[in-house]
Amino acid sequence: MKNDLLSGNPAKSVVLFALPIMLSSLLQYSYNFVDNIIVGQYVGTQALAAVGNIGAINSFIIGTALGLTSGFTIPVAQKFGAGEYRKMNNYAGNSITLSLVIGVSIVVVAHIISNPILRLINTPDDIFKLSADYINILYFGVPIQMLFNNFTGIARSLGDSKRPLYFLILSVLVNLALDILLVGKLGLGVRGAAAATVISYFAACVFAGVFVLKKEKELNIKKSDLVPNKKIFAEQMKLGIPVSLQFTITSIGSMILQTAINGFGSSAIAALTAAGRVEQVMNIPMSGLGVANATFVSQNYGAGKYERIIKSVNKILILDLLISVFCSAVLIFAGPYAVRWFVSNPDAQMVSYAKQYLYTIGGCYALVSLLFVFRNTLQGLGFTYANAIAGVGELLGRMLVSFLLTPYFGFAAVCFAGPVAWLLADLPLIFIYLKKKRMFKSLIEYK
Repeated sequence: MKNDLLSGNPAKSVVLFALPIMLSSLLQYSYNFVDNIIVGQYVGTQALAAVGNIGAINSFIIGTALGLTSGFTIPVAQKFGAGEYRKMNNYAGNSITLSLVIGVSIVVVAHIISNPILRLINTPDDIFKLSADYINILYFGVPIQMLFNNFTGIARSLGDSKRPLYFLILSVLVNLALDILLVGKLGLGVRGAAAATVISYFAACVFAGVFVLKKEKELNIKKSDLVPNKKIFAEQMKLGIPVSLQFTITSIGSMILQTAINGFGSSAIAALTAAGRVEQVMNIPMSGLGVANATFVSQNYGAGKYERIIKSVNKILILDLLISVFCSAVLIFAGPYAVRWFVSNPDAQMVSYAKQYLYTIGGCYALVSLLFVFRNTLQGLGFTYANAIAGVGELLGRMLVSFLLTPYFGFAAVCFAGPVAWLLADLPLIFIYLKKKRMFKSLIEYK
């Protein structure tokens, strides 16, 4: 079930480890796909726009929460690589407790701020209630998603990328069945779609918890490991907060941009919702390699195998750039047709907006590949502050477009928001990585 990331060909190890992660990501995105397609087909364009409208807010709250759990499991992989299994169990146990406590706290805050934020981003009146209904149900699943993300993160830290895939297969099947029942048959609309997502995540979380805690032979979490330890808590928060901040800052930029998009009406919102889902699928191969490389880097950093880290990053960077060329072609030539999956009879304006967006980002996709490689590499090394710096770059990019360019260039400026944000995030990440690479080379020579 597990991959040995501490020996053998680095690039081959990462690619084999990444394949189940890519499939897991595809299944995870299928949550949004299934919700969007069923809502768009059964309920209509307004409902699809309502679901898409909360994307940035959802990333702000849920992304912030999941960013914390991503940071929590970094030392688990590092201690595993170093062979310090007792400490590894300490960190794994504390991460479970922290995920649950923080998840419950976020639910309370999210329900207080969600409606004011919907007003703040200029949500059109015709979709406001639908957006509020969807997001307020969805937030009940935050603690569940945090626990699920934590369990799968622990499994991957130990070199197991296959079991998380099995958990997601179960979850997606439950989600699909419930979407058809609640939205298609019972006519519950966006509320049914949100409830289906929460219930399906709960099913996956239960199975993930049982398998990870009972079947991972290196894992032997005792009750004492679940009791928060101040030192471990401080270290995990030190790693988790910058990753979480990256999601928070990036999401704030997306909400600012969403405000500009909302000014163009429901057709533009629906167009970017559909086009954004196509874009997410194109991200899966590069994202999967990035996440796999983060685990590879963490384990080898813990084991002091710095040369393997450098070789892996070089190979994965080349592979990601090649993948980005293929993704660009798909976005430009096939993307506009895929948009029609989401709405049975899209209006001409919606299709035009979607085409313009996909053509624009398709020409700049190499920037995304750089982002996935360097952000995940630095996260695996434990230099998570770099994620926060990159998040600031993305925020500045989206603010620049929203406040300065959109008033003059209209929807065309909105389409360039992503590429500008990617560029401003890439620059500091590349600089920091090259600095760390020089440090590794000096350590290798010293050995």
